[in-house]
Amino acid sequence: MKKFFIFNLIFLIFLIAGCTAEKKPNETNLQTETVFPKGEKITNNNFAGTAYLQMMGASDTALHASFGHVTFEPKARTNWHSHPGGQLLFITSGKGYYQAKGEPAQLLHEGDVVEIPRNVVHWHGAAPDSEFAHIAVSLNTDEGGAVWMEPVMDEEYSRIK
Repeated sequence: MKKFFIFNLIFLIFLIAGCTAEKKPNETNLQTETVFPKGEKITNNNFAGTAYLQMMGASDTALHASFGHVTFEPKARTNWHSHPGGQLLFITSGKGYYQAKGEPAQLLHEGDVVEIPRNVVHWHGAAPDSEFAHIAVSLNTDEGGAVWMEPVMDEEYSRIK
């Protein structure tokens, strides 16, 4: 039953994300329209730069999952962190990066999906020249929430290619 619901959740996310406005050839990489509200500015110390969060659904469910739409301004990013239950990222707009500790950063675009296994230390955020947005799904939240660590230093961030 749980796998069936997660499959339907993923299908619904892709269906909604597919309804976003198509970009015109002369548009910049800045996010202009989305089916999701930008949400509230994130004011905790777990992000560098400016980012916004719009939670989607109940924060405590029998599904043991939480999900929200996160929008990053250019250069904004999360701190290093991990998730005891794993995480999925569905990229909805812009250009950004995902990096697992000790591995090269991966360039991400609208339509990309990132599967992050349990307890993998990582960060994600916007490219220097683009806003970036994704739906973040935290899985198995009954095993604990995100474990936040140190910031991704400017020197580390400037080395991404």
